[in-house]
Amino acid sequence: MTSGRFTEEIMTAAMLEIASRHGLNPAGATLLRLTNNAVFALPASDVVVRIARSHQPGNRVTKGVALARWFEQVNAPTVRLAGPEQQPLAVNGMLATVWRYLPARQPLTIRDLGPALREFHRLELPPFQLPDWDPVADSRRRLVDAEGLRDADRGAIEAWCDDLEPRLAQLRHRHPRSLVHGDAHVGNLLHDGQRVVFCDFDPIGTGPWQSDLAAVAVGEARFDRPGAHRQLVESYGYDVQEDPDWPLFRSARELKMVVAAVPLLASGPGVEREFRTRLDTILSGDHNTRWTPFADLR
Repeated sequence: MTSGRFTEEIMTAAMLEIASRHGLNPAGATLLRLTNNAVFALPASDVVVRIARSHQPGNRVTKGVALARWFEQVNAPTVRLAGPEQQPLAVNGMLATVWRYLPARQPLTIRDLGPALREFHRLELPPFQLPDWDPVADSRRRLVDAEGLRDADRGAIEAWCDDLEPRLAQLRHRHPRSLVHGDAHVGNLLHDGQRVVFCDFDPIGTGPWQSDLAAVAVGEARFDRPGAHRQLVESYGYDVQEDPDWPLFRSARELKMVVAAVPLLASGPGVEREFRTRLDTILSGDHNTRWTPFADLR
């Protein structure tokens, strides 16, 4: 998938089609995100429309709907579906979902993330199959349609995956399976008026809960966010950097953060330069060089 095939114009047209079909008011609609999904706020209807930027989104959209139904049953700290009863919705060859709109009430911080994540990890596993936490397999899938990726860079990432894959398989055997969000950071938090809740169910699976703590720790090192990791340690109650498997959790997270650029390479030279910086620092064994969030390069 590349941004050229799923432009803002194309995704906006899909959102308007959904609004027309299902009686939603698009007045004041705002594009919140344009990454793997196009996410639009429709405040006039109190909903958010989320459209997968792919004609082959696999099971991730239907998985998200199944999780949302189950999360509501168990009163999990997660955002709720809204709008049409039957979801996902098909639109222009893509799949979409509609969610309750939760406007920003207050700035959320790492100290909000810790308790919400601890509550999330205490949930039982749902009564249906979820994918295992497997960042290597996820990365390999992203490489399949990686238009614009140089052969040398593809080879370097594949070699990284080859090295990491068996070590992560052993790690999974050492740790009990629990529910993991897969991308636990403040940007995936909302407030429903009563408590802090998670959004973005695409990465949710089963695996070692410690993997969810790596995002903040790596983010502090890479994005110059001093104190973030210590705040999570205090609010969650565990220091993942003291875990014997910390180097593997770190490498798994960094792999995700490098490969995240692959579908965006055609979007401009800023993303290409940032991808080069990230991959080069990994190949040199440098875990301290600062990176720039892709959202800052749009």
